[in-house]
Amino acid sequence: MTSSATPTAVHVRAPGKINVFLRVGALLDDGYHDVAIAYQAVSLYEDVRATHADDFSVRVTGTVELSRVPTDASNIAIKAAQLLARSTGYRGGVSLHIDKHVPVTGGMGGGSADAAATLLACDTLWGTQVPRDQLLALAGQLGADVPFALTGGTAIGTGRGDQLSPALAKGQFQWVLALADFGLSTPAVYNELDKHRDRHAQDIFPASITPSVDTNVLQALRAGDPHMLAETLYNDLQAPALHLQPSLAGVLELGERNGALAGIVSGSGPTVAFLAADLDTALELQIALSAARLTVVRATGPVHGARIMSA
Repeated sequence: MTSSATPTAVHVRAPGKINVFLRVGALLDDGYHDVAIAYQAVSLYEDVRATHADDFSVRVTGTVELSRVPTDASNIAIKAAQLLARSTGYRGGVSLHIDKHVPVTGGMGGGSADAAATLLACDTLWGTQVPRDQLLALAGQLGADVPFALTGGTAIGTGRGDQLSPALAKGQFQWVLALADFGLSTPAVYNELDKHRDRHAQDIFPASITPSVDTNVLQALRAGDPHMLAETLYNDLQAPALHLQPSLAGVLELGERNGALAGIVSGSGPTVAFLAADLDTALELQIALSAARLTVVRATGPVHGARIMSA
């Protein structure tokens, strides 16, 4: 179903994310893992502008390294637009312009934010009026992190990460993000985790089939207490990411020596997220890491999910 009055252009902004907690379940027969994630959307954004067209195209600009971003049909934003068109019977296309500010292949869900923003932008542009729950279902078909980019805030993700339940988070958390000049492949990091578990099968407890988020994480988020949250930051993918890119260990040490409450590899990396006690400490940490010639940005969380900026 389409509406008679549709805009000529739509601008949607969607946030990147940090996984403040990520536990990976055992390898399943289908080659995947269930996960338990505490997501927080942060103030690094992807801006997607959509205009009417006969076919599907994407142009990409931004403040981050863009050489790994495809501009053909393999781009996740194109996939999102085509999925929405197929599911609604829409027969036109869309011209997309993505302005990227979330690191590419950095473990912060930039591609997922692009997909979420595109779904919302095209639904608005085309007047297809897809109900929110159906839009979230389409998002889940595109990738595990895409539904969260639509909802934003703070949430717990289970299953493949796409089964979301909101989590109460009080106040605002200050993050300083050290961006790498290289990417890490998510499948490669998961593969390294499986190898690590195989190598140390005699020494470590077997992974749960259905992992869960530690209740201490939820308490820290509810309290809005960065010191409590720093004690509970956890990522099963950090060790394999460090194994694949040992230089990240030095980045973690540098941040923690310069005032961070704690540091964590975000998702599958290689972005390293440092939690600061307050804004002043975050600014001092940003200066110290910049002086060490790291590419650093500051962000706060939680923030809203994908939303329409203009239509």
